[in-house]
Amino acid sequence: MARKIKLDEIGDYSSKKVSQLVRAAVLQAETDLKQRTPVDTGRLRNSWQKTIEPLNGVVFNNLPYAAPVVAGQNFPPSWGGKYRTRQGAEPFLDIVAKNTQTWIDQNARRISRD
Repeated sequence: MARKIKLDEIGDYSSKKVSQLVRAAVLQAETDLKQRTPVDTGRLRNSWQKTIEPLNGVVFNNLPYAAPVVAGQNFPPSWGGKYRTRQGAEPFLDIVAKNTQTWIDQNARRISRD
């Protein structure tokens, strides 16, 4: 049976469900990023952070060499760490983005039914 929602409560109900989906997607993306981050000292992996607001979420890393590593590029030694990606390494940020989108597609209906 379909859930009954008063017309004046649709906005609040929808916002709540979208917020749940955003939160879950950000947590999933952060987990995926941490798992895929190469480890030399562990500094890069441990530097992933997130902010989650009701309708917006962000996963970020402030280390200067984070962007080249997630893009599969080399970075200068002056940026710290010894890790060097291999030539032609697949950018794992693209993989995380695809995985997160797939996760959202698979879980949006489940969250809306809860």
